[in-house]
Amino acid sequence: MAHRAVPSADTDPEGLRLQRSMVGCLLGTAVGDALGLSVEALSRRRQHRLYPKIEGHRFVFGHGMISDDTEHSCMAAQALIVSAGDPAIFARSFAWKLRWWLLSFPPAIGFATLRALIKLWLGFAPKRSGVFSAGNGPAMRSAILGVAYGYDLNRLRKLVRASTRITHTDPKAEWAALAIAWAAHAASSAHCVEASDFLSGLRAALGEDAAAAGELLNLLERAAASAFRGETSESFANSLGLEAGVSGYGYHTVPVVIQAWLRRPEDCSVALEVIRCGGDTDAVASILGGLVGAVKDLRKCASSGPRRLRYRWLRGLFLCGASCLRELYWCTHCADCCRRIEGPEFQRSVAGCNRWCRENRPFYLFPASRLWYSLASN
Repeated sequence: MAHRAVPSADTDPEGLRLQRSMVGCLLGTAVGDALGLSVEALSRRRQHRLYPKIEGHRFVFGHGMISDDTEHSCMAAQALIVSAGDPAIFARSFAWKLRWWLLSFPPAIGFATLRALIKLWLGFAPKRSGVFSAGNGPAMRSAILGVAYGYDLNRLRKLVRASTRITHTDPKAEWAALAIAWAAHAASSAHCVEASDFLSGLRAALGEDAAAAGELLNLLERAAASAFRGETSESFANSLGLEAGVSGYGYHTVPVVIQAWLRRPEDCSVALEVIRCGGDTDAVASILGGLVGAVKDLRKCASSGPRRLRYRWLRGLFLCGASCLRELYWCTHCADCCRRIEGPEFQRSVAGCNRWCRENRPFYLFPASRLWYSLASN
């Protein structure tokens, strides 16, 4: 078998693009997560009454905090690095990170994810630990998978399946996560994404499951039509019967995200619009932020874009602060490791990535999280 040479991110334009997209994806996820966390689970009426304007972080005195949405994305990125894209190694690595993450007593965790992680601690293998649920947990961590491996549909499907089935076994959760992963790949590959190209590419990514995933494809077609008409996120959510807010059901979250992304694919402030829909605001905004952040060149975002994204909004993330930026730092340095599965250097790259992550492990400002996350990095 011919082995593909590993590109150098310092000299190869493709490697540089991959770096920028991965970092932008995690940055956007963190920003959307922190912006939406302060108004999570509020109805639209109560949200407007408490926060007439949302122009920045409001969690504590103008500052924000990331939640499980960003943490899962960072752990998935770290598992990609140490596995070099091998689905089995990825699943084992990600499962152990989730085990230790649970012992840090995360304040916001879905019931399905909680039950699955308890099963992991009871000895269930990652393939058998999931529970039957179609929640948006897998979708909130799948964007980084698409940025890294969207060029290889077969491997992307396996990685999304491995990530999903650790916690969720309903095929709807997997298909919704795959839709986000494919959208992230499209966002990182082209500035102007045509809805028809996205939908046809998603059908190809679904493969034999495309017929069974007809309900999701129909919802995404409605999202594309709504985006073409220029409808607001709130109007589209209302058309889906989500007047009370966007729920954590994958088939509610993903269409709302895709509609906003197709309408304004490079406008970072679109996250504020989906937040106004109410409901599971941090998950919806974090997924959308990941898609917007994965654009090919962050410098060409709209006026609300890169400087506001990187400096104005991230400056307010005082509770995640150094940890989030530390994750982005090693992700920048290790982006190429996600492409080393092909070739005789595979074992060397895995050992090297594991050593690099141990030496450059992220840290959190909460003692329990710092302890367990450090253990998970070993």
